[in-house]
Amino acid sequence: MRPEIREYPFDWMLWRTFLEASRMKRGTEKEYRTTLAKVPYFRGIVANILDAGKAGEAFLSLGAAYLDNIVHARERGLKNAVTTFCFSPALLYAMDVTPICLEVLTAMMALTYRRGTGEFLDYCNQIGFTETSCSSQRGALGAILAGVSSGVDLVLTDTPGVCDTNANAFAFAAAFLEKPFYQLDMPPRLTGKASRDYHRKDFRALIRFLEAHTGKPLDRDRLLMVIQEVETQDRLIAELEDMARLIPNPLPGIFQFFVYGSRFMFAGRPECTRVLEAMVDQGRANAAAGRAGMQNGEERLRALFCYIDHFTLNLRLWQFLEDHKITTCGNILSYIWSQRSPYVRLTGNMQEGYRLEKPDLDRMIDSLAEQNARMPMVKSIRGPYDHREMWLESTLALAGIYNIDFIVYNGTPGCRNTWGMVKLLARDTEAAGFPTYLMYADAFDDRVESWENTRARFEEFLRTRRLI
Repeated sequence: MRPEIREYPFDWMLWRTFLEASRMKRGTEKEYRTTLAKVPYFRGIVANILDAGKAGEAFLSLGAAYLDNIVHARERGLKNAVTTFCFSPALLYAMDVTPICLEVLTAMMALTYRRGTGEFLDYCNQIGFTETSCSSQRGALGAILAGVSSGVDLVLTDTPGVCDTNANAFAFAAAFLEKPFYQLDMPPRLTGKASRDYHRKDFRALIRFLEAHTGKPLDRDRLLMVIQEVETQDRLIAELEDMARLIPNPLPGIFQFFVYGSRFMFAGRPECTRVLEAMVDQGRANAAAGRAGMQNGEERLRALFCYIDHFTLNLRLWQFLEDHKITTCGNILSYIWSQRSPYVRLTGNMQEGYRLEKPDLDRMIDSLAEQNARMPMVKSIRGPYDHREMWLESTLALAGIYNIDFIVYNGTPGCRNTWGMVKLLARDTEAAGFPTYLMYADAFDDRVESWENTRARFEEFLRTRRLI
């Protein structure tokens, strides 16, 4: 790693970048545009987010607040925990533990910095971690392992059986840093008494682990406040998911990014709720006027990303979709699996969704355990892709619910659990009538395939299938 990369903590640099960006709309429009012109090469991400209206402003403020928490957690007397996007931070907020989501920080760097996370990705390999692992963890993890961060207290994950490379990244980090480690396990079935009982017992063991390492017992009133906030957030997301069914879709494509980004950072906190409320208000206004949410006001095609998006510099994926008048109706990260969601309501499979209950402490803990068992990937990729309640079933149902024209798979070369079955999935989605495109890029590392090549291959698919 070059010496200059170690000059400043990476999380501090991200915090200062997002903090200043979040303040840019506080003046007049002229002041904003003048300042924007002076932003260096990452002005695209600032403009794309802030030009999305009040929701964009709230989202940038949320990102700055999240990074502020990470940078200052220890000086505020709080424990922090490295964790994954597959793990809801709601319980951590109820127990005064600051979450450090590796995938969120990796995406922030990949979207914002021209150099991306290359130095940190490579550092993981230099100290012995496999280069075939997922770049979504390694991007931020390399900085933490190199000591170029604000420090770590605990390591938590919940992906054994769902994503081996994800689980191994956290196990490696805990061993290398010599930090306390807790790993929730995921049985191959989502529903049924045996799986439900296992999830609940495992989740209670996690609470005991956190109590032991924070020195604080779980507070019922704090937990109730968090669950009430999650309940509000689920209601707002369900409304957004319902609005996305309209033709044209009244939601800007970037709103899907806001939905999952907000949840991964602040589920159970008012910061997330404020972003969702702003999105709902804007979506309602567009729906009432019969307007598409796209900047150009026209919707030509509707796409479903059956896995994750592409987090290249300056949100170029979303600009590509705008340029081609393609609405993105979400991906595996953005959908919730609560009983409020259109997916659960319209498929009628109520046990596949979770319900938040608040009559007593035990029921609240059970509710969060059920929700955590339905986080992205954990819900859909814990068993064979074509079994009930798994990846194929949910993908086809969502494609039908949202009147999708085509499906896109994108991940990283390290997504071995999905690469082992994605061609079978594509065979089945094609047979069901949905043209399906497999991207061979790395969602977090442009060195694998440049954005220019990624864009050209995507356009070739659209032309070959006569979609454009």
